[in-house]
Amino acid sequence: MAVRCRVDRARSRQLERFLDRKIVCNSQMGARDTRRHCELDSAGERLLDAAIERLHLSARAYGRILKIARTIADLDGRDRILAAHVAESIQYRALDRSA
Repeated sequence: MAVRCRVDRARSRQLERFLDRKIVCNSQMGARDTRRHCELDSAGERLLDAAIERLHLSARAYGRILKIARTIADLDGRDRILAAHVAESIQYRALDRSA
Protein backbone atom coordinates (compact mmCIF):
# COMPACT_ATOMS: atom_id res chain seq x y z
CA MET A 1 0.00 0.00 0.00
CA ALA A 2 2.90 2.40 0.67
CA VAL A 3 4.09 2.04 -2.92
CA ARG A 4 0.65 2.83 -4.27
CA CYS A 5 0.53 6.01 -2.14
CA ARG A 6 3.91 7.14 -3.51
CA VAL A 7 2.79 6.47 -7.07
CA ASP A 8 -0.51 8.30 -6.53
CA ARG A 9 1.35 11.32 -5.11
CA ALA A 10 3.83 11.28 -8.01
CA ARG A 11 0.99 11.15 -10.55
CA SER A 12 -0.73 14.04 -8.77
CA ARG A 13 2.49 16.08 -8.95
CA GLN A 14 2.71 15.40 -12.66
CA LEU A 15 -0.93 16.28 -13.30
CA GLU A 16 -0.44 19.51 -11.37
CA ARG A 17 2.78 20.30 -13.26
CA PHE A 18 1.07 19.93 -16.63
CA LEU A 19 -2.32 21.33 -15.65
CA ASP A 20 -2.30 23.94 -18.43
CA ARG A 21 -0.85 21.57 -21.05
CA LYS A 22 -2.13 18.70 -23.16
CA ILE A 23 0.36 16.32 -21.58
CA VAL A 24 -0.29 14.39 -18.39
CA CYS A 25 2.98 12.69 -17.47
CA ASN A 26 6.74 13.19 -17.61
CA SER A 27 7.28 10.78 -20.50
CA GLN A 28 5.29 13.08 -22.77
CA MET A 29 7.51 16.12 -22.18
CA GLY A 30 9.17 17.72 -25.17
CA ALA A 31 12.60 19.33 -25.12
CA ARG A 32 11.31 22.68 -23.85
CA ASP A 33 9.34 21.04 -21.02
CA THR A 34 12.31 18.87 -20.13
CA ARG A 35 14.56 21.93 -19.79
CA ARG A 36 11.93 23.67 -17.67
CA HIS A 37 10.97 20.83 -15.34
CA CYS A 38 14.17 18.77 -15.09
CA GLU A 39 16.47 21.05 -13.13
CA LEU A 40 19.43 19.13 -11.74
CA ASP A 41 21.61 19.88 -8.77
CA SER A 42 25.30 20.40 -9.63
CA ALA A 43 26.28 16.85 -8.62
CA GLY A 44 23.50 15.47 -10.83
CA GLU A 45 24.72 17.54 -13.77
CA ARG A 46 28.28 16.27 -13.37
CA LEU A 47 27.10 12.68 -13.03
CA LEU A 48 24.90 12.87 -16.12
CA ASP A 49 27.60 14.55 -18.20
CA ALA A 50 30.11 11.86 -17.19
CA ALA A 51 27.64 9.07 -18.00
CA ILE A 52 26.86 10.54 -21.41
CA GLU A 53 30.56 10.73 -22.22
CA ARG A 54 31.49 7.30 -20.79
CA LEU A 55 28.52 5.40 -22.18
CA HIS A 56 28.48 7.31 -25.50
CA LEU A 57 24.80 8.12 -25.15
CA SER A 58 22.89 10.21 -27.66
CA ALA A 59 20.99 13.45 -27.09
CA ARG A 60 17.80 11.39 -27.15
CA ALA A 61 19.14 9.16 -24.38
CA TYR A 62 20.07 12.28 -22.39
CA GLY A 63 16.44 13.45 -22.58
CA ARG A 64 15.08 10.05 -21.63
CA ILE A 65 17.38 9.84 -18.62
CA LEU A 66 16.20 13.28 -17.50
CA LYS A 67 12.52 12.32 -17.82
CA ILE A 68 13.04 9.14 -15.82
CA ALA A 69 15.03 11.04 -13.20
CA ARG A 70 12.15 13.56 -12.98
CA THR A 71 9.74 10.69 -12.32
CA ILE A 72 12.06 9.20 -9.68
CA ALA A 73 12.26 12.62 -8.00
CA ASP A 74 8.45 12.83 -8.10
CA LEU A 75 8.23 9.44 -6.41
CA ASP A 76 10.66 10.78 -3.79
CA GLY A 77 8.51 13.90 -3.31
CA ARG A 78 11.27 16.25 -4.51
CA ASP A 79 10.90 19.38 -6.62
CA ARG A 80 14.51 19.22 -7.76
CA ILE A 81 16.27 16.24 -9.30
CA LEU A 82 19.17 15.08 -7.13
CA ALA A 83 22.27 13.12 -8.12
CA ALA A 84 20.75 9.97 -6.59
CA HIS A 85 17.75 10.28 -8.93
CA VAL A 86 20.06 10.70 -11.92
CA ALA A 87 22.15 7.69 -10.85
CA GLU A 88 19.07 5.49 -10.59
CA SER A 89 17.86 6.67 -13.98
CA ILE A 90 21.25 5.93 -15.57
CA GLN A 91 21.17 2.43 -14.07
CA TYR A 92 17.81 1.76 -15.72
CA ARG A 93 19.16 3.04 -19.02
CA ALA A 94 22.24 0.81 -18.75
CA LEU A 95 20.02 -2.19 -18.00
CA ASP A 96 17.85 -1.34 -21.01
CA ARG A 97 20.89 -1.24 -23.29
CA SER A 98 22.20 -4.60 -22.09
CA ALA A 99 18.91 -6.41 -22.67
